Amino acid sequence: MRGFLMIIILVGNIIITPFVNHLHPVVFGMSFFLFWFLIWMFITPLLTWWIYAIDKRKEASEGR
Repeated sequence: MRGFLMIIILVGNIIITPFVNHLHPVVFGMSFFLFWFLIWMFITPLLTWWIYAIDKRKEASEGR
């Protein structure tokens, strides 16, 4: 699961960037490219926290 979440972060932030680099459509007055990065500024920390929580739960179950 942790690896899958890391792949989502990688794909959303880096790999899809050339495909969303458009001025139109305009979303909330911003180009789609700018809107895409704004959304990922909120999604990336949430996914990173989820990965951290998975690791902490795994460490607690192992008894470390």
